[in-house]
Amino acid sequence: MNIKKMSLGPLGTNCYIIFDRKNALIVDPGGDADQIISFVEREKIIPQAILLTHAHFDHIGAVDELRSYFKVNVYLHEQEKSWLSDPQLNRSIFFTGNEIITKEPECLWVPGEMTIASFTFDVIHTPGHSPGSVSLIFRDDQFVISGDALFKRGIGRTDLPGGSFPQLKSSLQNGLYKLPDEFTVFPGHGPHTTIGDEKMMNPFVSARSST
Repeated sequence: MNIKKMSLGPLGTNCYIIFDRKNALIVDPGGDADQIISFVEREKIIPQAILLTHAHFDHIGAVDELRSYFKVNVYLHEQEKSWLSDPQLNRSIFFTGNEIITKEPECLWVPGEMTIASFTFDVIHTPGHSPGSVSLIFRDDQFVISGDALFKRGIGRTDLPGGSFPQLKSSLQNGLYKLPDEFTVFPGHGPHTTIGDEKMMNPFVSARSST
């Protein structure tokens, strides 16, 4: 299993391409579709799906171009399926002044184990940054893609519509922080970290924080 991080789109969102010798999954393509296409074709891998941790504008900018180019389905949580076509809900009109509008997802996340092509992973609902945020856990390879739920020494903002700090705190303490300490966390922005480090050192939500 390989993972390629690319900083894309207006906010330098982390897009991840998870791939083996043949297949690939594209996670949170925030923009710059040409860079993703170039990497995929250079590696001679075949994308099988576009996976969205949530539907804020900075995570979806290249969705339609890649969906059309590779002829793949898009996965998103049901609570945000309408956000792709609504620039107010995905916040693009407020943050960039431009409307980002894409078609609705073909597939909705179902929490639990999922297999797409040669990849098997767990989907867990981790709301708080947004109501439909999910994290993707690759247990065999000991990593999780956390979207904007958890960053290195940080968490996703909770002051946008649908955000909730109590929800996000619960998502971390009762969800991601239950993973083994050695698991690598690949967040939606910034450098990677580990579950163990964040449980001990995250200034916003630790494993035992009460506020």
